[in-house]
Amino acid sequence: MKLEQICTNLSYQCIKGSMDVEVEDIIYDSRKIKKGVMFVCLSGAITDGHKYISEVVEKGVSVIVLEREKEAYQIPEGITVLKVSSARKALAYMSAAFFHHPASKLVTVGVTGTNGKTTTTYMIKGMLESVGKKAGLIGTNGAMIGEQKLPLKNTTPESYELHHLFATMIEQGCQYVIMEISSQGLKMDRTAGITFDYGIFTNLSPDHIGPNEHDTFVEYMECKSILFRQCKCGIVNIDDPYYKKILQNHTCQVKTFSTISVKKPDMNIDLMASYIETINENGKLGMHFYVNGLINGDMRVYIPGKFSVYNALAAMLTCHLIGITDIEIQKGLEQVQVKGRLEFLPVSRGYTMLIDYAHNRESTENVLSALLQYHPRHLICVYGCGGNRSKLRRYDMGEITGRMADLCVLTCDNPRNEEICDINADIKVGIEKGRGSYVEIDDRKKAIAWSMSKAKQGDIILLLGKGHEDYQEIKGVKYNFDEREVVSEILRNTDEKNQ
Repeated sequence: MKLEQICTNLSYQCIKGSMDVEVEDIIYDSRKIKKGVMFVCLSGAITDGHKYISEVVEKGVSVIVLEREKEAYQIPEGITVLKVSSARKALAYMSAAFFHHPASKLVTVGVTGTNGKTTTTYMIKGMLESVGKKAGLIGTNGAMIGEQKLPLKNTTPESYELHHLFATMIEQGCQYVIMEISSQGLKMDRTAGITFDYGIFTNLSPDHIGPNEHDTFVEYMECKSILFRQCKCGIVNIDDPYYKKILQNHTCQVKTFSTISVKKPDMNIDLMASYIETINENGKLGMHFYVNGLINGDMRVYIPGKFSVYNALAAMLTCHLIGITDIEIQKGLEQVQVKGRLEFLPVSRGYTMLIDYAHNRESTENVLSALLQYHPRHLICVYGCGGNRSKLRRYDMGEITGRMADLCVLTCDNPRNEEICDINADIKVGIEKGRGSYVEIDDRKKAIAWSMSKAKQGDIILLLGKGHEDYQEIKGVKYNFDEREVVSEILRNTDEKNQ
């Protein structure tokens, strides 16, 4: 594609060379440079693309996009140099043009918030597919194009990868794309230039505050709010105390959802949930509730916890606005299960086993609070914490599980370059603060097997922290470890012993 076409919607200054040059590809990683491509100098927390200008020149780059004009002195004649105010924003606009603006050919749904993004995206995808619509998905669990799964480095990919995914989805017949939009993705302009058809706000609480993320909670909140200046219709949880801040300076139409317990009489609420109750059907846990407003009827979702009702409301309202009927939404919701998000594992009629990705204070407390509503005989948590990460998370996880669970089985998560015993020692500090009981079994498979062997009628076993992950990272090596496969193997071995 001609450079001039790629830059149609971009504000730039051509300080060297010609715009009448053919660009084979757009690259921002100097290691992937080849002849005839454009190199975009991205500046990040870890490295700065301007450092690699001499390297990409030697490799035969055709175009260089930079932010600092002084860097152009080292670039020889024959290479086109564009100066932009933001290389990240430029990459987003150029990538969209390079792939022929694929987002405009899809119905786009973006979901932002601290918790609930993954579940909400899967709910929407599931409901759309239940009525024969083909949808792509992008988020924490990777990308899905139909049934094809692709790993992603970030929850919200860099803009080039994002538009490439959109284009691939269109090629494979997708009509919709539902994606998680992280605060980092918004802050770093990965979605710049996209006008989403629907933007969803789930909830907000302090998270991702620290080095290389957000300096303050205010900045975190402001980044989240960008989506509502970048979508046509905003779908907002008005029970969240920060919803007005999120909508500050919004440019979209707003639709709202809530629960009857916190009804706001001065607001027109588009979808309201009431008569919310837990259900337990042979160890399969879920929620039953009634909705009224734009959708009316009895609803069931087989994911425990009131937060699942909020996620369901966001998904249902979105699907209604897309054009799915109430009956289709009801049936689709009942079929939804999200990998690694209070995922039910069929193990026994006597007890319940679930997998969840919770790995910080708030998400763990939310999950345990949800499960305690089912009044388990014993609540058993099997978990560890990630190595080379904040110790505060370990103390918090220990304190919450120590206070709320009947037994903690401390084991291995992703220890990375730390020793498992050192990580668990930190967790125990929190457990003892919460006056909880624990055992230690370093091998996660053995820890799961031990818990299953001890489970009694009415117990709930919760495997925490791994969720959708299918590996363990130990001393720089990733080993295959999928808890679903592990549980299946334990059950097979148990059956064989009993025969």
